[in-house]
Amino acid sequence: MRKKVCMVIAHHPFLDARIFKKEAKSLVKKGHRVTMIVPRNNGKLLDIDGTPFNNRFREKVFTHEGIRIVTYNSEIAMQGLNKVLADEAVWNREGFNNQLTQLAIQEDADIYHTHEFLSLFAGIGVKRLMKSRRGKNIKLIYDSHELTPDPLDPRYTIERRDLLKEKLLTMLNEVDYIITVSDAIKSWYLSHKPELPVEVIYNSPPLAKNYVPKDNDKEGLTIGYVGNFYDNKGSGEKLIDIAESCSKQMDFQCKIIGGSRFGSSLKIPKHLESNIKSTGWVEFGTIPEHLKEVDIGWIDLENVDQSLNNNYAMPNKFFSYLNNGIPVLVNKCQEMAEFIRRYKCGYVIDKYNATSQDYKDALVYLNENKKELKEMSQNGRKVMENLYSWEKMEVRLINVYNKLQGI
Repeated sequence: MRKKVCMVIAHHPFLDARIFKKEAKSLVKKGHRVTMIVPRNNGKLLDIDGTPFNNRFREKVFTHEGIRIVTYNSEIAMQGLNKVLADEAVWNREGFNNQLTQLAIQEDADIYHTHEFLSLFAGIGVKRLMKSRRGKNIKLIYDSHELTPDPLDPRYTIERRDLLKEKLLTMLNEVDYIITVSDAIKSWYLSHKPELPVEVIYNSPPLAKNYVPKDNDKEGLTIGYVGNFYDNKGSGEKLIDIAESCSKQMDFQCKIIGGSRFGSSLKIPKHLESNIKSTGWVEFGTIPEHLKEVDIGWIDLENVDQSLNNNYAMPNKFFSYLNNGIPVLVNKCQEMAEFIRRYKCGYVIDKYNATSQDYKDALVYLNENKKELKEMSQNGRKVMENLYSWEKMEVRLINVYNKLQGI
């Protein structure tokens, strides 16, 4: 049944792979009318890497690839959205007057699909005000891309974390369906709200076409990294160290699909410029083409022992690698580690905080065991074909919408 859907967004860029490229487009394909309400920062929409669009997407309301886009001023809206930590009396009096909530109400949609902690707060306002003002019962989805607020986040005091959790659980009382990205995050929600329906929709891409199995008999290794680096700290620093040491022992290349975020830079030493190449930001649909020569996909999540969100994560890049038959190399993160061990599609370093030396040792091992690498490659592609491509996830998404409509 054709319904009007409103995607309510507080922080994500409007071209976000999960929201725009996959979910919104899948819903339009199934006949739903989809509007996205998205933030402008300093008057401009942002690209995936944080770069402001200066000469495109300037209209307040426009249509892009069949999806209606309504924009709002993020800085002004935050004044109301930040009331989420106040008492509920303040929510109704001051919180729900924010521009995001008010624009969402104007859409008069049937299903509201929120994507962050603060957009969920906006959605709670929509649900309450649509009922009180118009007598309309809308359906509310919380699409939890991450486990936020993170129950272990060391940036906050225990008292602050408890307050954030309390507000989240209060809002979930009015949610009709949770969508999330891993089984561990699903279990966390069910441990607190066992009656609330939860579906896992992984961050999978559409199945890569024209796939050619990897030839793992070539000399050396090419590792890939999909995403952004903020600077030469953390994973950026490790990448430089990995390239430095590995290039001394083998024919070693690193291909970055993405690169530095707007306002930051990854400085590659002169003598490693031939070993580390970056494509910059690329169109979502071209990622498989850029990954064709990559042998191993690298993921390094930091401070896993202090972050349930990182421990439970299943990021986009994880499935982008497997989609191309690329085994994943990752540090000790519960969900990715369990997936890799179940399907034998990668290599897990058994440390929460793996060092560049740990990764180097793993890469040397894999370079010396190409037969094992080839088996991992075949297993990864097979599991995407059979179980985890976006085509499979789209079925789950549509089932959620059908259930909310009583179909």
